[in-house]
Amino acid sequence: MKIGSVDLGHKQILAPLAEVSDSAFRKISKEFGAGLTFTQMVSAKGIATNNFNTLRLLAYPKSEKPIGIQILGNDEKYLYSAVKEIKQYKPDLIDLNCGCPVNKVTKYKMGAAILENPSNLGLLIKSMVKAAEDTPISAKLRLGVSSGKINILETAKAAEDNGASLLFVHTRTKADRYYDDAQWEWLAKVKSVVSIPVVGNGSIFTPKDIDKMLRQTGVDSVLVARGALGNPFIFNRYNRFVETGTDPGEPDLSEIKAVALKHLNLLAQEFGESIGVNKAKKHIIWYFKFLNGIEYLLGSIFTLRTLNEITELINSHAEKIENGEYEDEIPGKIFDRFKERVQFWLDDN
Repeated sequence: MKIGSVDLGHKQILAPLAEVSDSAFRKISKEFGAGLTFTQMVSAKGIATNNFNTLRLLAYPKSEKPIGIQILGNDEKYLYSAVKEIKQYKPDLIDLNCGCPVNKVTKYKMGAAILENPSNLGLLIKSMVKAAEDTPISAKLRLGVSSGKINILETAKAAEDNGASLLFVHTRTKADRYYDDAQWEWLAKVKSVVSIPVVGNGSIFTPKDIDKMLRQTGVDSVLVARGALGNPFIFNRYNRFVETGTDPGEPDLSEIKAVALKHLNLLAQEFGESIGVNKAKKHIIWYFKFLNGIEYLLGSIFTLRTLNEITELINSHAEKIENGEYEDEIPGKIFDRFKERVQFWLDDN
């Protein structure tokens, strides 16, 4: 698939993920074969008003290209100004988030709340396209605000008619959030009403899922979100499958340990030891989530504060797994918890 002048070939796309898509996560995903990554979602107003904490999220080295930037907003003027500013960073794509379902976003009529008014969505896209000039503009959409108000065909057409070059479609509604089953059948319907590329998203956890979505729906590419958490291997596995016809399978314990340690050290380099270690904890859990001993890891990691302590825990935990010191656990139970809530160790309260 091509985005502007960038040809991704058969490589798939890493989704923008809040508090996750920092440079360390992007670099590792790219090393394992992601065709395009995104910076974390940023506020259009924050960019337009030169908010430092917003602008710093836009920074990336040239080695990370091709890369996209996703912005959040519902005001044409702020979006226009934000895109003008973003162009200076020379991203390969600028995306408007119309899919975030969380209340702290939608209560301000942003994210998935934009889906309620396709005409307004079109005006927002139009303002971005005008500012972007030759930089492609995309929209991240959901099926609608609820099962009774599915209007993805209208929002997709509104985005295309106002200059969008690409659509990302999450196959759930705003009300579904991430709990209900993804409705992939809508992707083929979207493809039938627009002529621009459509990228599918929703319940992609394995290379087989990627292949199945592409074959069943005819989408041009796939956006991997939760399925990449602790699992950058998904990109390499899919690429190898396309290139050789064979999926190399799940990574072995030594590779998981090595990548977890690398991720930890990249975060410490990017943010400093204290912040980097805290950011790394969720990633380390995700890397080891389907292996024996996950409950022990959950009970040990959150009290640790230093790079050496976390490194020692990763090494000792991997050694115990290898030596069979943990009782066998049922990966399916953890997978169900993970699908319902990626930070599956947190209480609901």
